[in-house]
Amino acid sequence: MENTIYSLLPPLIAIIMVVLTKRVLLSLGTGIVSAALILSQFNIVETFTIIWDSFKGIFVDEGALNTWYVYIMLFLLILGMITAFINLSGGTRAFGEWAMKRVKTRVGAQIVAAVLGIIVFIDDYFNALAVGQVARPITDRHNVSRAKLAYIIDSTSAPICVVSPISSWGAYIITIIAGIITEYNVSDYSAFSAFIQMIPMNLYVFAAIALVFITTTRGINLGQMKVHEARAIESGEVYDKTKDIPGELKNDLPVSEKGQVIDLILPIIALVVGTIGTMIWTGFDGKWDIFNILENTDVATSLLYGGLVGLAVAVVMNLRKGSQASTYSVGIVEGIKSMLPAIYILIFAWMIVGLIDSLGTGTYLAGLVEESNLPIGLLPAILFIVAGIIAFSTGTSWGSFGILLPIAGQIAAVTDVEMLLPSLAAVLAGAVFGDHCSPISDTTILSSTGAGSNHMDHVITQLPYALTGAVISVIGFIILGFTGSTLLALGITAMLLIAYGFVMGNKGEKTV
Repeated sequence: MENTIYSLLPPLIAIIMVVLTKRVLLSLGTGIVSAALILSQFNIVETFTIIWDSFKGIFVDEGALNTWYVYIMLFLLILGMITAFINLSGGTRAFGEWAMKRVKTRVGAQIVAAVLGIIVFIDDYFNALAVGQVARPITDRHNVSRAKLAYIIDSTSAPICVVSPISSWGAYIITIIAGIITEYNVSDYSAFSAFIQMIPMNLYVFAAIALVFITTTRGINLGQMKVHEARAIESGEVYDKTKDIPGELKNDLPVSEKGQVIDLILPIIALVVGTIGTMIWTGFDGKWDIFNILENTDVATSLLYGGLVGLAVAVVMNLRKGSQASTYSVGIVEGIKSMLPAIYILIFAWMIVGLIDSLGTGTYLAGLVEESNLPIGLLPAILFIVAGIIAFSTGTSWGSFGILLPIAGQIAAVTDVEMLLPSLAAVLAGAVFGDHCSPISDTTILSSTGAGSNHMDHVITQLPYALTGAVISVIGFIILGFTGSTLLALGITAMLLIAYGFVMGNKGEKTV
């Protein structure tokens, strides 16, 4: 049943259940079981074996430690401890008080979060978690809902990374493009110049980022976001306390009265410097080429070592205040506990993503595009939609890149090579869109964690904005496909975004 329509069932079951029940682990678990049943052809014994192997594969791969997954989980635990120690030192409270004097409005707090998301573009995981640590005290003080913060973080992480050549994403994408242009003897541009030319064609990126600023400045709160924002404004409750909140400390900690802004800033700076420094160290192969370094870097190892540096600094900041030994044990325990919900969801999400990959779900969907005889002008729009469906179903934008970019390159090369770059750009845009919507996406999970938002609250509240950006992008890609004009497609996209902001926007801090 691999590479057939039946391969769509597990992700559909998981996604439908998670929307209907709001119980993420139960829904992912059901998807895992259904995928294993299909892979085993309903042999019960083999089904349990497949599920066990899938779980074990998170920790051990070919007899060795699976450092990618294990290091990401360790980084999350370390980040939880850093958060706890920053709270213990009084750094979070001091930073919130400092920010309140300088960031005067709710709109300003949201814009600070958005700008931070744009600036931190090295890696989407790092972006989601680091920006959340800095922005959360500011948005909490201004009664901005955690769901809104999660939306801002998610919409300024992957969209920036996918168009930044100086990022782990850029290095990965450029490598794939290099293989495509070599395969089809394209000599008009190099892989790097092709990537640069594709940046203005990635219409969803511009739509997603523009919608963040339109939403925050015009007070546009759609669907369930209206509920979350209204509660935050009226009662000061920035999240629903009846739900699991990954990354949120469960118990009140003994906060130092001597807290200073530097108690928050210095550990975060150490985290950033440690992570970027390790990325350079793990990616350096003898020549100082930033793109080569990013292509070869080990992101998971870099996050782990950067986290350890940040944790060491956070501990030292508490030592300065003469904290008792018992305080450190409380910080460690509470920090770990705060991240366990996110880790549970991640493990289940990684398991179902691996099983979906074995089923060939993405390959099956990509094959439908390759076999269709559609007008060439519609190719970018169709590829955008299909990439979105693949990323939504599989929970991975990188997997969608790997599956669909070569197929898009092949279709464009044999029909009209002028459509190559628009087609590849459409795949990148669609994959980010699908990733934004998918409840099983690891970047969506980590955006929830970074913001301290319930995961399903984030998924449901972000969906209307992602769909709005997608509809506008599809129109832009249709124009790009039929006219070949990037400038015209961008212009129409911008006009539609302005019209959306004008029609949907309302002045002040009202909700709609």
